[in-house]
Amino acid sequence: MGLSGIDLVDQEDWPTLRKYGLVPALIPGTKHMPNGWNRRENHARLEQEVNDLIQLATAAKAPNVITMSGNRAGLSDEEGKQNCIAGLRRISKRAEDSGVTVCLEVLNSKVNHKDYQCDHTAWAVDVIKGVESPRVRVLYDIYHMQIMEGDIIRTIRDNFQYIAHFHTGGVPGRHELDDTQELRWHTIAKAIADLNYQGFVAHEFVPTRDPMTSLRQAVQECTV
Repeated sequence: MGLSGIDLVDQEDWPTLRKYGLVPALIPGTKHMPNGWNRRENHARLEQEVNDLIQLATAAKAPNVITMSGNRAGLSDEEGKQNCIAGLRRISKRAEDSGVTVCLEVLNSKVNHKDYQCDHTAWAVDVIKGVESPRVRVLYDIYHMQIMEGDIIRTIRDNFQYIAHFHTGGVPGRHELDDTQELRWHTIAKAIADLNYQGFVAHEFVPTRDPMTSLRQAVQECTV
């Protein structure tokens, strides 16, 4: 199909990826999605966990590590933002020295991840600007941001310098990138390519038919 990597593959399966010439494009992150960088009491734990992930990524020649903001749980967006900035600064030097990018993922809080704090692009970009590191960037999940914001192409163009990685997924339902969905994926892919993007666009959808058939269709749809 022309694919060169796979996202979110656990370490024990990396030898299989290498066997077939594939890169672990995005290393799975911590297992505590609701309890993220937006609370200072989590910083010491997350610093150790992300530093360990960066070390693994370096050894595997993997470009990216995923991380999460955490849920609001009554925390204001401004306080959560400042806490995330302070926390991610703790790992930014290690990421820079290792050449690994830590990707803060935007998720929707409307359908799939209730109360998740990093649920808008502007909030995520404010965090990245505050951290001031070329190795801390946004994981822009198109599925999630279509649900929360829409205006996908303009948002990508306006914030491209802060984005390191993309996820796809059809809206509604997070299924195939086909004519049951509300986005024109080929147009989005062309807009990303026109920005001279050199990273990965990972297909993160739940197939409703043969997975390889659906994946092949997604690859074709996003090849420009």
